[in-house]
Amino acid sequence: MKQPKQIKKPEGKLGVLLPGLGAVATTTIAGVMMARRGLGQPIGSLTQLGTIRLGKRTDNRSPLIREFLPLAALDQIEFGGWDLFPDDAYESAKHAEVLEKQHLELVREELETVKPMKAVFYPEYVKRLHGTHVKTGSSKAEMVEQVREDIRNFKKEKGCSRAVAVWCGSTEVYFAPTDVHQSVAAFETGLAKNDPHISNSQIYAWACLQEGVPYANGAPNLTVDFPAAWELAKEREIPIAGKDFKTGQTLMKTIIAPGLKARMLGLSGWFSTNILGNRDGEVLDDPDSFKSKEVSKLGVLEYILQPNMYKDLYSKLYHKVRIEYYPPRGDAKEGWDNIDLFGWLGYPMQMKINFLCRDSILAAPIVLDLAILMDLAHRAGFHGTQEWLSFYFKSPMTAPNLYPEHDLFIQSMKLKNTMRWMMGEEMLTHLGNEYYD
Repeated sequence: MKQPKQIKKPEGKLGVLLPGLGAVATTTIAGVMMARRGLGQPIGSLTQLGTIRLGKRTDNRSPLIREFLPLAALDQIEFGGWDLFPDDAYESAKHAEVLEKQHLELVREELETVKPMKAVFYPEYVKRLHGTHVKTGSSKAEMVEQVREDIRNFKKEKGCSRAVAVWCGSTEVYFAPTDVHQSVAAFETGLAKNDPHISNSQIYAWACLQEGVPYANGAPNLTVDFPAAWELAKEREIPIAGKDFKTGQTLMKTIIAPGLKARMLGLSGWFSTNILGNRDGEVLDDPDSFKSKEVSKLGVLEYILQPNMYKDLYSKLYHKVRIEYYPPRGDAKEGWDNIDLFGWLGYPMQMKINFLCRDSILAAPIVLDLAILMDLAHRAGFHGTQEWLSFYFKSPMTAPNLYPEHDLFIQSMKLKNTMRWMMGEEMLTHLGNEYYD
């Protein structure tokens, strides 16, 4: 990224396109609709409620982020999306059972206007779902063209000057990049030949990049984290980011683990399990989809703790993650963590965390912030991987051969320093020597 000389103003409407109009998407949409009417608070959203310190502590300059940065306002947003089922956002939100009926009724008429476009769906990538509201075509290349047409029609119908996309769909089966992912030419050939390693989410992402739409990946899928996508993003000058929203248990890990490491406390074991009963839980009940999520979750501690550097403290850590589908729990996910740690002279201790969270309630502000900040990045002339948005992801994308930073506090500093830098303000080091001269 180059420091922008000028950032385009957020003029006109911003289209926010959400592949997957399920629990996370409809919770986001309903929440934004309520917030802009003054019927609810967008709690958890840094762009709406967060402040940013500028200059010295004695300067007393801490504006709201939304007043410091040229961000799209909530009343400029138009929502759209794709889904396997034809239910509008109101019906889908009712089915998800995240928000109470009394809240949904406040914005029912507006929610009912958000009707999903037919989804790209090859069932081999999400084996537990069986959609009826799907596109048909002779090739994956044709599917890309249909999604591109959807984007153009949506922007025209809603009068949007620009758009961003945030994946809110299900976790796809795990697979690593292959030859088809190595270049734009190879990927285009693969689309025409229906290559089995090109998934649903990759088709959406490719269409968005071709249409000049920034794309953030909220699931652990292989979607924009491969050379062909990087090449196309650079060629089209489009921001991309991902992957996998950092919501419940992993959020706790990126808060707790840095604290233990900062105090040089050792770890011998960290066992994590989740029970979840929504559609995401059902999808993750399939071992191939769980593999994608497991890889995303397991990498966090490895990078935070740096066992190769701190062998005595972390080289023997046993880290295990489980997700159990439990329908009675619905969207109210419960995460259990058992942490075996040791301190002075190797004496053992334990820590237990029982996080009774609401998955979509934690994800909704992330979706909103990513949509707004990806739009800002595009208007600032940024393109390619937006590592400064790692704060929002379990598996942050980085430049090739660069390890990701998982520590939430380092991510937060990077996020806010990038905001300062893009606006020509001094970045903070927190050194503070000037106060004692």
